[in-house]
Amino acid sequence: MSAGKEYFAIKNLYKLFVVLFVMLSYSCATQHPVSAQRGYVDSQVFYDELSPYGEWVDYPNYGYVWLPDVDQDFSPYSTSGYWVMTDYGWTWVSDYPWGWAPFHYGRWDYDDYYGWFWVPDNEWGPSWVTWRTGNGYYGWTPMRPGISINLSFGNDYRDLDRWNFVRDRDFGRRDMYRYYADRNEYNTIIVNSTVINNTYIDRSRNTTYISGPDRNDVQRVTGRRVSNYTIRDNDRPGQVLKNSQLQIYRPQIQRTNDQGRQPAPSRITNLRDVKPSRERNTSDRQNRISPTENNRREQQQSQPQRQVERQRQTQQGQQQIERRNQEQNKQQQQQERQVERQRQSQQGQQQIERRNQEQNKQQQQQEKQVERQRQSQENQQQIERRNQEQNKQQQLQQRQVERQRQPQQAQPAQQQQQQQQKQNVTESTGNKRQERQQKAAAARENKKKEQNKERNR
Repeated sequence: MSAGKEYFAIKNLYKLFVVLFVMLSYSCATQHPVSAQRGYVDSQVFYDELSPYGEWVDYPNYGYVWLPDVDQDFSPYSTSGYWVMTDYGWTWVSDYPWGWAPFHYGRWDYDDYYGWFWVPDNEWGPSWVTWRTGNGYYGWTPMRPGISINLSFGNDYRDLDRWNFVRDRDFGRRDMYRYYADRNEYNTIIVNSTVINNTYIDRSRNTTYISGPDRNDVQRVTGRRVSNYTIRDNDRPGQVLKNSQLQIYRPQIQRTNDQGRQPAPSRITNLRDVKPSRERNTSDRQNRISPTENNRREQQQSQPQRQVERQRQTQQGQQQIERRNQEQNKQQQQQERQVERQRQSQQGQQQIERRNQEQNKQQQQQEKQVERQRQSQENQQQIERRNQEQNKQQQLQQRQVERQRQPQQAQPAQQQQQQQQKQNVTESTGNKRQERQQKAAAARENKKKEQNKERNR
């Protein structure tokens, strides 16, 4: 081989090596998900990445907070997003390009004038909400800044505007925003619900998360299988859900930078210059979109065929959703009819029970009256027996008194009889004595007469 050919061969081989190296480097650079993120980043990443999508202000008691450029009806963990099950529990997947940060770090709070605002923090979580369940509903509300998990379990959270409730059978849908319950019913729902205190301990980050409703319970009430998504770390801001994986940027955040200084937003809006939430409109958001986002939109606008295809797919998806909704409405109507029948049946049973209760009451009253009458008769009979006994006792007493009185009356009569007998005896004795005397006198007379006769002779 000549020297010239050898030179060109080496040169081509070198070019090929360079091309392979560049391709490999590009592949590594564009490969977002990695198995683990190494090292820490400071909270400056929040200030830099969220600035195109809102305003940073210095808010009393909180410091730097972020006001997103969103529609007036925006609500965190409710608008433009949905729930998926991961190893950490129910995780919020946001459709906003900035959703990787405010829904997984920090807390949300509400101002009547400025609307919802986000307070940064350094702990990552699947979501920072409190859950409730009861009466056929699931509900959740953003945890306020400074509220720990244990405090959130004990707080009743009666601010109804912060809550979101859906029927338990509709939980986990991608279009769940269509099924939110009527806010006029929220007070009744909250009163009849209890806190869901399921938690997950992330030992790699030393953090405890509220994991939300139990997966088996959701599968049972919805009748649908709940897929479990694996979380994979991205090496730059953003999140993507695909192939049973949630690829999300979730670095460990330091409160200070490498120089030990507190990070701060590059642009801070004075609170007096901030418009109220109802006046911050789409035009304001458009002015704050980053150049990268504008380039992406321009590329999308330069591809009309893809837009048409997407519109067609969207229409097909909407038709499928409508058909699904119609079927669900039919099922819901059937369920409501069944519930109505059950309610009517329950009402009929309740009426029967009330009738039976009234009849039982009347029967009890009648039995009480009969019992009173029986007791009254028994009392009268006792009174009569008592009176009879008293009469008997009185009669016995009278007889005893009579017996006692009769001997006293009989004693004088006996005495008189004895005296009479004595008198009779005395009289008979006197009569006998007179008779004897008369006989003696008559004998003497006779004797005298005989003596006289004899003398006369």
